[in-house]
Amino acid sequence: MNELNGQRLLVIGGGRGIGAGIAARARELGMDVVVGAREPSTIEGGVRLDLTDEATIATAAARVGAVDHVVTLGSLPHDVPIAELDRDRVVAAFEAKVIGPLLVAKHVEIRRSMTLFSGVVGWRPGPGSVVKGVTNGAVDFAVRHLAANLAPVRVNAVAPGVIDSGAWDGKGDAKSAFLTGAAGQTLVGRHGELDDVVEAAIWIMRSDYVDGQTIHVDGGRR
Repeated sequence: MNELNGQRLLVIGGGRGIGAGIAARARELGMDVVVGAREPSTIEGGVRLDLTDEATIATAAARVGAVDHVVTLGSLPHDVPIAELDRDRVVAAFEAKVIGPLLVAKHVEIRRSMTLFSGVVGWRPGPGSVVKGVTNGAVDFAVRHLAANLAPVRVNAVAPGVIDSGAWDGKGDAKSAFLTGAAGQTLVGRHGELDDVVEAAIWIMRSDYVDGQTIHVDGGRR
């Protein structure tokens, strides 16, 4: 198991939610954390990095220099029925989840591991989630091919289920019922908590013998 103390981590999308949780936990473990974000001015250790803009990726890579680990959590959901798909938003969703991480691999000097984020929707088709489902599914294949191309740098993905990370706060009073319903659809009888996903990402960084895998943190939801 890899000791993380003193290692350098770039968290892309680390300004809030799961990304911020990973950044905070990494700092507790003694890691040197840099956060890449579209709007980094209010983020500790923040640099501008937009996964839909290769120039910002290249500039951030030059500024940050070599890192031991990269975690990328970018997402631009476009959850609409097929008849309402907007081409530009579909492309943006792929840029955030798949194309952007490929370009991060191109530009950033990574010494140990890269972790992408997928999601349970990739394995649970349903109305109105085709773009999210296909992009999350594409991440699973991306890590396999990136692992083969970047070796000995390890490349894996985390695929969360429904996690109470702040992403559902916009539901207001309906949030509690939503999380209860999500819990009932798992095998473990509860929804996910932030620490469930954060510790999975930390474990992947530490585990030198895990490569080309998608780790599902969904309580058996699939």
